[in-house]
Amino acid sequence: MVKLNKVAIIGAGPAGLMAAEVLAAKGCSVEIYERKPSMARKFLLAGRGGLNLTHSEDLQNFIRRYGDKAEVLRPMIADFPPDALRDWAHGLGQNTFVGSSGRVFPESFKASPLLRAWMARLRDYGVIFHLNHCWKGWDEDGHLVFDGPDGCVKKQARATLLALGGASWPRLGSDGSWVDILKQYGVMAAPLQASNCGFHVGWSDLFRQRFAGQPLKSIAVTFQDQRVPGEAMIDEKGIEGGAIYALSSALRKQVNQQGYADLYVDLKPGLNREEVVQRLQVPRGRLSFSNYLKKYLNLSPIAINFIMENSDRKQLGSYTPGRLADVIKSCPLRVHAPFSLDRAISSAGGVRFDMVDDHLMLQAMPGVFVAGEMLDWEAPTGGYLLQASFATGVAAAKGIYTFLHDNDGDGDDALTLT
Repeated sequence: MVKLNKVAIIGAGPAGLMAAEVLAAKGCSVEIYERKPSMARKFLLAGRGGLNLTHSEDLQNFIRRYGDKAEVLRPMIADFPPDALRDWAHGLGQNTFVGSSGRVFPESFKASPLLRAWMARLRDYGVIFHLNHCWKGWDEDGHLVFDGPDGCVKKQARATLLALGGASWPRLGSDGSWVDILKQYGVMAAPLQASNCGFHVGWSDLFRQRFAGQPLKSIAVTFQDQRVPGEAMIDEKGIEGGAIYALSSALRKQVNQQGYADLYVDLKPGLNREEVVQRLQVPRGRLSFSNYLKKYLNLSPIAINFIMENSDRKQLGSYTPGRLADVIKSCPLRVHAPFSLDRAISSAGGVRFDMVDDHLMLQAMPGVFVAGEMLDWEAPTGGYLLQASFATGVAAAKGIYTFLHDNDGDGDDALTLT
């Protein structure tokens, strides 16, 4: 097999590593450049609480999770779907299982065993790693320029994949600094914004001091036409947690338009309104308002104070059972700006899809491809983030192989992940 020299992959996250595997397996010479002293740091962080690789739901519903980018991502995810990702993990000796929520995890429940096996495979394929190499762009001769351990490093490649991530968790390596570099070459990016994040709330000092760091459990949050069961965490600056993250895209868009967004929290999702009203028909007697709600609805102190915080506290005690039930089943909460990018799980925005062709090659820069969270898409947590990162890595690798094949006249057209 003729070696197709040479592919440079910048960024050692899931998208970059997956592209490296696909290309190296087909005989390409692949070198990966990573700005940090170790690889896949955000991937490892994601695995600390149990690595959620993907989701088991029906593929059509799965793809809808990508919102207004669903159609552009559809062919890539269909080409490398969740089942293919699970098979890939199994091939690395990491069997997977489906959790009660439909999420897919490795049996080890960790990222590190999977990453170790993956690195061993890549090294067996001949992939070369350059750590502590921070990409700075290109010089006037088209060479890739890096700030390496010993100073400036220049490299030449037949094709380049940019897989530098978005801008969330910048301490792990993805800080969005590539936006300004690419702008010089006419490559435009949608603004990078926090996604899967919390939002600021104007808590009273009393509520903040008493409940910051505590969870609101077993709730359901509604915004516009979306209702998400789960839990939320009270933060001294606002609110975050799974139920909020799932709504963050829609909330952020509303906040960007009018400066705030109003959502509604159901504090007793296990009971319908009529059942709540029925329990509140019992006279309160000498019970305090808090003890009354605790006794007859089993509401926690944080839930009771959440109601007081977001309602007319002075009038609550005089509400009819029906009106009080409405507050408990749909307690209003106004949120403001999203938390900062350094606290977000992921980022929205990135290289616009009208900047790339169907193979994820930059139209303004032949031979330069983009994959992963650098592209302008976002998704909720639940395995969707990693799935699209892997799938776009595979798609970019196929695009690179086609590019090299068309320019070399060597290789076959079929590209499969083995």
